Amino acid sequence: MAPRTATEEDACLHLESACLRAESGLGIALPRPKLRFDVRGKTAGMAYGELNLIRLNPKLLEENPDIFFTEVIPHELCHLLAHRLYGKVKPHGHEWQTLMRTLFGLPPRTTHSLDTRSVCNSISYLCGCGSVELSIRRHNKVLRGDARYLCRRCQQYLQPAPALPASVD
Repeated sequence: MAPRTATEEDACLHLESACLRAESGLGIALPRPKLRFDVRGKTAGMAYGELNLIRLNPKLLEENPDIFFTEVIPHELCHLLAHRLYGKVKPHGHEWQTLMRTLFGLPPRTTHSLDTRSVCNSISYLCGCGSVELSIRRHNKVLRGDARYLCRRCQQYLQPAPALPASVD
């Protein structure tokens, strides 16, 4: 998928820079990964070792380019490198952690702390202690009858909040 925005183009340049840094640190030539901008939801990025592919969340990238350039892209590239160098390993195992530290000087964090409010659609549910937000995925499971959820605090089953009446102007 070709970059559509200047920030996506910058992501391509930062991936190239990260690849050059990895090649220098490892002393080997690396095939360049494909880069796509099609991850949705709260996930910042995903790596597919067998496909030599990195997928990034375009909305979170646009909102947080510096974090993507300095942390997310190296994080995902290290997944590809771990797969290439060691084969099938734990996603955030020792091999990946070592690559994060030695090649990029980054702490091997497994999750991001990006503000995901812009990409997180949720549905309000009620319990004995107030309102609780459920993800669309969990809400759909409730609608299908596949799941029921308990409040972590009061241990009551969550109930859909009544819909607010439409305002009349």
